[in-house]
Order: sequence, then C-alpha cells, then structure tokens
Amino acid sequence: METTTAGTASPPDAHQRSALVHRLETSDTFRDYQRAFQSLTGLPLVLRAPGSFQVALSGARQGNPFCALLTTHNKTCAAALQFQDRLELAARTGAATLESFAHLYESAVPLLVGAQLVGYLHTGQVLHQVPTAADARKAAREIHRLDAAIPAAELAAAYLQTRIMPRAQYDAALRVLGFFADQLAALSNQLMVQQNLAEAPAITRARQFIAANFAEEISLQQVARTVGMSTFYFCKNFRRSTGLTFTDYLARSRVEVVKELLLNPNKRVSEAAFEAGFQSLSQFNRVFHRIAGAAPSAYRAQLHAPACAA
Repeated sequence: METTTAGTASPPDAHQRSALVHRLETSDTFRDYQRAFQSLTGLPLVLRAPGSFQVALSGARQGNPFCALLTTHNKTCAAALQFQDRLELAARTGAATLESFAHLYESAVPLLVGAQLVGYLHTGQVLHQVPTAADARKAAREIHRLDAAIPAAELAAAYLQTRIMPRAQYDAALRVLGFFADQLAALSNQLMVQQNLAEAPAITRARQFIAANFAEEISLQQVARTVGMSTFYFCKNFRRSTGLTFTDYLARSRVEVVKELLLNPNKRVSEAAFEAGFQSLSQFNRVFHRIAGAAPSAYRAQLHAPACAA
C-alpha cells in the first residue's frame, strides 16, 4: 500500500505548469477578468508559463504597436526575450516592474500555487508621461542600433502611440492583478482535479474510484488494477491526461476535500485531515501548506474571519 507517498505533493514540472496555464487561460474566470481588466485600463493582459519562448505580450489584444514592431525582427525580438527573462526573474516571489531597453514599463505578477511558481500575469508596455517627438526619435535611434532594418521613422511613429498611464494609476492596476493572481491560484488546484472531457474512459474510472475512496489508503497498484491497466501504462496515461502524477493528484484531491470540510466552523482541522484520508498530521500539514500556500490553521482562520467593517 502506498501509505508513505500517496499524500506527498510534488512540485509541478514544466509539462504540468504548461498544461495548467493552458487550462487557466482558457477558463471562463480568466477570460472574464482579462476582458474587464483590458476594458478598464486599456492595457494588455496575458498569462504565460515561466520560460516561454514567445514574447509574453506579442499578439496580445491592446498590445503596444511599437513593441509589436520589434517582435517582427530577429535581433530586437531576441532583446525582448532577454528582457522578459530578467522581468520574470525579478518577479519570482512578487510583482515586479522593469524599464525595457525601449524605455517602456512592463510588469509581471507571479501565479503561486502554494509555494510553487506556475506562471506569470504579464501587462504593461506603457509610459508614465506623454512622450515628445524628440523622445520618439531617441527611442527609434536606440532600436535602430540593434537592427538597422527597421525604419527609424516607422519606429518613432509607433512609439508615439504608446499607452500613457500615470505611475500611481499603474501601481493600483498591479495591486488588483495581485488579488486576481490569488484567485487564480485557488482555481488552479480545482482545475487540476477536474475531469478532462476528452480523456480516456479508464482515466475517468480512475478519478471516480479516487473520489469514492479518498478516505481510505489508496495505492497506485490498486487503482491501476481497478481500471484494468498495468501500473506502468496507467501512470503514463494518467499523467498525460491530467498533467499530474497519481500521487500528486491524490494529494490535491484530498486537500480539496479538507477545504470543503473546513467550511464547517465546528470541524477541527485534525478531523478534516483524517476524514480526507491523510494518514498523519505532519504529512497533512506539509502537503496542505505546499498546495494551498498556507498552514491549515491559518487557512481556517482566514476562512472564518469576520468581514472588515466598512
């Protein structure tokens, strides 16, 4: 029986992060917020997995025409990707804003699922003050040094179309993005344990078996046998379908059960943990903190904290 590993949530790998980001960015929650944010601020907003080989805001709705022009040429596109790497490094634990080589401001807000970095919300490509014609010519000359194939006049004209947003207003928009990142983090674990409508029937049966027996000690071999697969073949297909290992999926499913149980203010944390199938409190505390981003006691306290007075 898999009593020592069934509750241990492993950090998501690149494949898992990419799959999760795709599900998040195609969710109604993200799309609704994206439309509202873009309509309210006039800024682009995208969600990207870390280390994307694509310039984050390239092709984004309401993207900057000056920046879009840079991505059409190899040298300036490479410089934009290098800038993106620096921005994401600066934003690993909190929102960060950097001034690009083109003197525009871009920002990234990390999406943290527990202690794990899953992706970034990207926005920006703004100026805080209205540029002059001289500013535009200066920016065009600097870009022209990187790649002389881009006409300076075209660069200067595009630069003058840059979105202007005062610093205080821009910082407020980033704070709102931080709140949204917290909402996405909560949604992400639910998405991880939801059924993929295109998955194989055997994987659906495995999910159903886990949902019906989460409170018991469940082994990988037991589930594979139940759905009529070898352990190796089941592992391969389960991860391909869900983006998670069996162990991680089981841990996340149990954490979601604990969250539901803790909605009852009279339910003790230890009771919820054992009812969800965790075999020890130390294991439960470690896994819950990693997945939910907070200790169980702190999560419960926040859940039942009285609303702030207006």
